Amino acid sequence: MNTITMRPPVAAPKGDRSFWLQSIAADVVTPPLKGSADCDVAIVGGGYTGLWTALRIKEQAPETRVSVLEADFCGSGASGRNGGQVHSWFAEIDMLRALVGEDDALMLCRATADAIEELNGLQASGAIDMDLRLDGWLWTASSTAQEGAWAAARDLSRTLAEDRLHPLQRADILRRTGSDVSYVGIIEERAGTVQPAKLALGLRRLALERGIIIHEQSPVLEIVPGSTPQLRTACGVLSAGKVVLAANAWLSAIAELHPYLYVVSSQVIATAPARDVLEQIGWTDGASICDAQQHVLYYQRTPEGTVVFGRGTGGIAYADRIDARFNRSGDGGADNIREMHRVYPELKHVPVLYDWSGPIDCTAQHLPVFGHLKDHANIFYAMGFNGTGIAQTPVAGRIMASLVLGRDDAWSRCGLVGIEKRTRLPPEPLRYLGARVVRHAIRRKNDLEIINRKPGPVTRFLAGLAP
Repeated sequence: MNTITMRPPVAAPKGDRSFWLQSIAADVVTPPLKGSADCDVAIVGGGYTGLWTALRIKEQAPETRVSVLEADFCGSGASGRNGGQVHSWFAEIDMLRALVGEDDALMLCRATADAIEELNGLQASGAIDMDLRLDGWLWTASSTAQEGAWAAARDLSRTLAEDRLHPLQRADILRRTGSDVSYVGIIEERAGTVQPAKLALGLRRLALERGIIIHEQSPVLEIVPGSTPQLRTACGVLSAGKVVLAANAWLSAIAELHPYLYVVSSQVIATAPARDVLEQIGWTDGASICDAQQHVLYYQRTPEGTVVFGRGTGGIAYADRIDARFNRSGDGGADNIREMHRVYPELKHVPVLYDWSGPIDCTAQHLPVFGHLKDHANIFYAMGFNGTGIAQTPVAGRIMASLVLGRDDAWSRCGLVGIEKRTRLPPEPLRYLGARVVRHAIRRKNDLEIINRKPGPVTRFLAGLAP
């Protein structure tokens, strides 16, 4: 029986944490695991996926004893350092249909739209104060090469009588964003922005209130499989009937999963509050915006007037060994600052106070995958959210709860379950070397296209090799 060795995350020092986490002084509130303990379901990872899975299990089977082991503190990973954008899977419905078929694609898209309403209900009831603003999600083009990036998703949604993605022209975008750099796009109206760290910590509080045990600062070092798997931390051992692996990019350390998962970095900056400037240019609401570059650009403004500007960097590490460079890049967010000033030249004199990074767990299909390890039917995994998780992880929690509880239903049977039909990625060193070449080509392609210049055939070919 082979022990599964985990790769503990490298916790970010307080000064390297995201603006979201620092602004609310997010930190540890529960004790680490010490000594021996047991439970029915052990969940590795205290982010959105792990917490939603714990909550869904408790909703369906309240008697289940659920424990969460978190390496740092809940929300310290991707859940507390993302761009805070909330939108449904209708933007990816064409990719979903290609992978899971039309019926499942429509079910999953509708489920994420329902999840947005669930988040709204949690805020309206006072259960979680997450600064949710449903002012829309914009997917825009700021160069001719980006035009129509959304066409397949929009057209399929209309065909399926789900007309949720509506066209925008320059005047609409200017009115909603205060910038005329993007001049065409679409909007999902029932979408918007959230303070992601507030959401993560709110889910932690809900989980504790509902009897879920959480041990923070308890990185799992190894898992001993068996009829009752044992999860070993530095100071304790947790025995469980079933295990859920919800550790985001760090699941790349598991040999069985690594061929299907690759890890890239995303970088985010946040400015000093600039409410007066934003009001002058007319950027007043809580819409989230994406620019359709291949390395996607995403941004929002907070209620206080802080501008949060993020960009996928494509940064990688050999064998997906995530280290401190994935917490903070060291260049002060230079690429993001350049792009922010392109989109909002009015912000050139507004200081950038925060810059941070984070690893993103990606699959070749750009959609998550759920299942159990091949030889261990009681060890489940959820991975591959590709940077899109706020409205998607509540749905992931339903899928994982059905799998863990042995339910035969639409969630456990959906096409996102099962890794066999997913694309395997090249082994090392081809993976690392190839990714570096492709990343360079994508960056060159982005930089040329943003000024409406056409990249050469070699650059286009290499950029097109990206999963």
